[in-house]
Amino acid sequence: MKVTDHIKKAKGKTLFSFEIIPPQKGRNIQELYNNIDPLMEFNPPFIDVTTSREQYVYIDKGDGLLDRKITRMRPGTVGICAAIKHKYNVDTVPHVLCGGFTKEETEYLLVDCQYLGIENVMALRGDAMSHQKYFEPSKGGNHYATDLVAQIQNLNYGKYLHEVIESDHKPDFCIGVAGYPEKHMEAPSLQADLRRLKEKVDAGADYVVTQMFFDNEKYFEFLDKAKEAGINVPIIPGIKPLAVKRHLQILPQVFKIDLPETLVNEVEKCKDNKQVRQVGVEWAIKQSEELKKAGVPVLHYYSMGKSDNIKAIASQLF
Repeated sequence: MKVTDHIKKAKGKTLFSFEIIPPQKGRNIQELYNNIDPLMEFNPPFIDVTTSREQYVYIDKGDGLLDRKITRMRPGTVGICAAIKHKYNVDTVPHVLCGGFTKEETEYLLVDCQYLGIENVMALRGDAMSHQKYFEPSKGGNHYATDLVAQIQNLNYGKYLHEVIESDHKPDFCIGVAGYPEKHMEAPSLQADLRRLKEKVDAGADYVVTQMFFDNEKYFEFLDKAKEAGINVPIIPGIKPLAVKRHLQILPQVFKIDLPETLVNEVEKCKDNKQVRQVGVEWAIKQSEELKKAGVPVLHYYSMGKSDNIKAIASQLF
């Protein structure tokens, strides 16, 4: 079922969903199941699975020569989506990136998703590679998330890259995109960023999931401004509980977000990361309670492979 259909079927009830990352290459998928199992009691209608883009590794060839090879640390997104769908009978949402994929590779990935009965995809530009200061599109790939959304929507119309196929079995993907309550780090202003979001919706995006935020007012203000900009699709809040003290530096640096002073003060009082994790859970519960009361369609949690804190939050809400 499509994410938007799950929202309609809920008739105003706030749903629970979460996002996971594939295990590193060489690790057992059972580790992933062990973190999903405790969350299934909250009946998530869908689970997001992230995609990692390629990175370069350098292999010593001897005599001071290095051979540059492309690798992916966490491959298997589509396979994991299929495995989760089969094991738990829940819809899955693979993340599809511009960076690291040609348009042809993207088309093949989407065809695989169609064959597997996967009806939802999250269309993202992706981040720059580790050696790049700014994002650079892959040769033959989509430059922007708007381009990727358009490619997916064209497929829904039967328009493949090199031909139009008349068929009664066209894909019908529900397309999610990212939104940024505190604006994307590369956007010159929030208004400019909202114009980009409107372009993604106009290209075919069906719903939005926000980047993490820790001040609900940022989300509510974003909702109002998005509506003013003519964006009328569901906007799902993304929640990440703080887990370690170094998040105070890492999250603002990497995601260019602000942390409320009250939260910062509480974390700084903590003697160890166990206490920080508890503060993160309590803050996320308060955030979630207010958002749920406001009638958000879904509370979407960034689990990053661990479920104990997400379960502690969900236990108070669902």
